[in-house]
Amino acid sequence: MMKLHLLIPDLFWPDRLQPEIYQSLPAPNLSRLLSKSHRAAEPAETMESWLCKQFNVPEQQHNWPIAPLMLHRDAPDLTKSNKDFWLRADPVHLRIEQNHIMLADSQAFQISQQEAEEIAGSINHSVADQDFSIMPFRSDRWYVRMTSAPDMYTYTLDQVTCRNINSYLPSGSDSIHWHKLFNEIQMLLHDHPVNQARESRGELTINSVWFWGGGQMPQSIRSAFTHILSNHDLPRALALAAQINSSELPGNIHEWIQTQSAGTQLIVLDALQSKAKYRNGYDWRETLRTLEQHWFSPIYSALKEGKISQLAITALNETGTLNFTIQSVDLWKFWRLNRPLTAHSQKH
Repeated sequence: MMKLHLLIPDLFWPDRLQPEIYQSLPAPNLSRLLSKSHRAAEPAETMESWLCKQFNVPEQQHNWPIAPLMLHRDAPDLTKSNKDFWLRADPVHLRIEQNHIMLADSQAFQISQQEAEEIAGSINHSVADQDFSIMPFRSDRWYVRMTSAPDMYTYTLDQVTCRNINSYLPSGSDSIHWHKLFNEIQMLLHDHPVNQARESRGELTINSVWFWGGGQMPQSIRSAFTHILSNHDLPRALALAAQINSSELPGNIHEWIQTQSAGTQLIVLDALQSKAKYRNGYDWRETLRTLEQHWFSPIYSALKEGKISQLAITALNETGTLNFTIQSVDLWKFWRLNRPLTAHSQKH
């Protein structure tokens, strides 16, 4: 029979001082699933690190090699040689608030491919003497290729979004060079024509890039999952590298469950992540309500009917990782009383 593993970043609201956010939130089947589960708490980690571990990706040069993994999906011909070191250099918006410099990623703004190419072209022209070139293969996903790996530890874009970047700048013996480059790019983009046009339209400017996710393409990637379902590009890139089938999330989960056979399927539900990151409580609640209707309710029914033999739920956020495991027989354990979502959100 089929086994399901749900990866849900920010299933629980990250600010524990706001328990009222769960008040009158209708998610009865999610509560039932969590209440009947075996629960285990682990340290906090990012979605990128959790996924890489599930695919047995080795951590390289102090970072998870997100750049070459995503490049294998965006421009596969460039990863045929695994000797090059690739780094992400994604467009971001920085804003000074008091003594902090806050970062917003592309979920807070739209950028066209033409704008990306114009900005990248200006950066490449300005730093042409530094053996450095930004490649905007996607409007919101840019890359840098290097012949050798810098000694530098970076933070993922998700880790720094909506945070003071001063606490997340690169570290390591080669980081000073990248700090300098980071500042040069900010000065270049301050009055860039693309940003002047964006300002005139009332849009956020693209006034910096964020370096992260550097590494070489791993030699071997494997996973116990037999199929990956996700609207997020990274899980599908990992599936591609591991030669595992992947697809976007199905429109009708009821029909999808009826057609599945044996195997362990990973489903990534990341719709809550951006709402939690930007502390948009209303949209987070509404998204969770939608997930209850479209996912948790039909999965609860399928588990009860024996169409799913085992369900695992991994809930990630900045305060910790919670793992819930439930088998169909567990639903009948009446002594495991239903508890509200607030009770499940606590790490201990």
